[in-house]
Parts: sequence; structure tokens; C-alpha cells
Amino acid sequence: MDEEESRSEKEGAVRKGVASIALLPCGSLSGHFIQLPHSLCFGLHGTELACERECSRGEDYRLIKLTITDYTSKAERDVLVECRGHDAARFRNIEHAHGWEKDVVGMIEQEHGKSKISISFECETLKADKAAEDHIRQFMPKLAGMDAVVNVGRMSIAGLDFEAEVENEPINRSM
Repeated sequence: MDEEESRSEKEGAVRKGVASIALLPCGSLSGHFIQLPHSLCFGLHGTELACERECSRGEDYRLIKLTITDYTSKAERDVLVECRGHDAARFRNIEHAHGWEKDVVGMIEQEHGKSKISISFECETLKADKAAEDHIRQFMPKLAGMDAVVNVGRMSIAGLDFEAEVENEPINRSM
């Protein structure tokens, strides 16, 4: 890696790669983001937030607290994303929080006070039934038998810099 690539990565450059995400029947999600050629891998874990949906949102709209985990340092960052689509999911950042309950609006405003992480994901391949179970057994064995569907697609993450956060602010660490 040359000096320019290293510097842009440290500044939180856009990371583009492929994500494999299992959508569980309970509404949560678990998966991985992989960026090649450096084989950078982050864990993705999400929980659906129970809140009233804004009336202009469709039936397939959900609000997800997505935790991104750096497997090397065990550091974690949370970001709120909106999820559209039922089994074939699309994620992106929440730009406007109008119409949500005050606690949700507060979380979003608190998030924007920190360095902003931008997420974009769109399912390109949907795996269900046997194909999903085979994928899960190979790549996410702890989720086997949970009747999940798997979304595989391109993901981009911008503004995520675990190294800078270690120097500037405390971050969640899983033990």
C-alpha cells in the first residue's frame, strides 16, 4: 500500500466491498463486510428498533441500530440506518428524523454530533431455504438452523476510522 492510500484510509475514506448479511426472523441481522484486495473484514450486527413508523413510510420500512465491529481491535461503532425491502434489503443512513419518537430523534442527533458514518447497501443476490442455509453453514455457522435469508451485495462505508477514534474518544469494546 502506498502512502497516499494509507493516508486516505486513515482519514475515513470510502470503503467499498461486499457484504453478506443474514436477516433473522426476529428482525435482527448478522453478517460481514469484506473489502478486497486487503481482505479488510468488519462484523455487522443489527437490531430493529421498536418505534412508531412515520406515516409516510411504507410497510417495508424499518429502523436498525447497526453495529460495525473491527475484528482486529474489537472496537465497535453504532450507526442508525433505515432498511427498506422485506427479504431483499437496502440500507442507508437516515437523513431526516421527522415523525419519529423523541428518543429515536435524540439518538440520531447524538450520532450526528460525532463523526458521521455513511452506509449504503443494496442486495444483489437473495438466498433463501437451502441456498441460504448452505451459505450460513459455510460463512456464519453460529446462525445455522435459524431460518434466516441471506442478502449478498455491494456495500460502501464512509467516515469510519477506528484508529482515529481510539486516539480521540472512547469507543465500545466487546469483551
